[in-house]
Amino acid sequence: MPQQEAIKLFEQAKIRTAWDEDQEKWFFSVVDVIAVLTESANPRTYWKVLKNRLAKEGNETVTNCNQLKLTAADGKQRLTDVADAEQIFRLVQSIPSKKAEPFKLWLARIAKERLDQLQDPELSIQQALRDYKRLGYSDNWINQRLKSIEIRKDLTDQWDQHGVQEGQEYATLTDIIYQTWSGKTARQYKKFKGLKKENLRDNMTNEELVLNMLAELSATSITKARDPKTLDENKQCAAEGGEVARVARQELEAKTGREVVSPLSAKRFFEGQQPKSELENKE
Repeated sequence: MPQQEAIKLFEQAKIRTAWDEDQEKWFFSVVDVIAVLTESANPRTYWKVLKNRLAKEGNETVTNCNQLKLTAADGKQRLTDVADAEQIFRLVQSIPSKKAEPFKLWLARIAKERLDQLQDPELSIQQALRDYKRLGYSDNWINQRLKSIEIRKDLTDQWDQHGVQEGQEYATLTDIIYQTWSGKTARQYKKFKGLKKENLRDNMTNEELVLNMLAELSATSITKARDPKTLDENKQCAAEGGEVARVARQELEAKTGREVVSPLSAKRFFEGQQPKSELENKE
């Protein structure tokens, strides 16, 4: 199933999704949907119990879920129960929740938006902009982030054309780029910023984003010029792209007298804006 993974926002809550290009439909992480509807501390257990009950009742429409590899909290791709919009609508009917009606409206909107975006790709960019604004990001940061998405797409297109396999090989090359320019792997970088399941790029400062864009843009240009045939040759292109940004980072640090790679993150910033009582409720 050719799929495109994405995060969708419902009332600030993140729901992992995957778009199936062949069927032209969204698949939604069942556990994420249950977490939103029930606010359960353990949505996986809730789903396990509910799935068994529905199976005994003969509700195969809901329980016959597909499984797709989605990015888990630890950043790894893991098989996850997913359901299409029709199955999710039926699932919502089985869960007592005050959020049921607004969620169904949200679900219908998401399905329509994607079909509209297939006709006009610019709508995808506009939707991403709205999502980041809802989360509280500044206009300046959003502009940088959207540009970084475009540059990343150009790089992965080059990887595809040069035989790099999506998944582990993508992750390996990405780590090489991060390690070269920042001195940290993706996992080390996230730990440094106090992140867990949050997206690393969504928590970079403007300077970090720009340098990472420089690294990936350079890697793209070098890959085009070198035309690598093997994974090792692609690794060399990634390292050389990261080296361009490393030199720029070190020069900037020398002129400003401070380190560019920062423990600052959007996660910490937004939590700092919330009342103490709200933070306590999250713990």
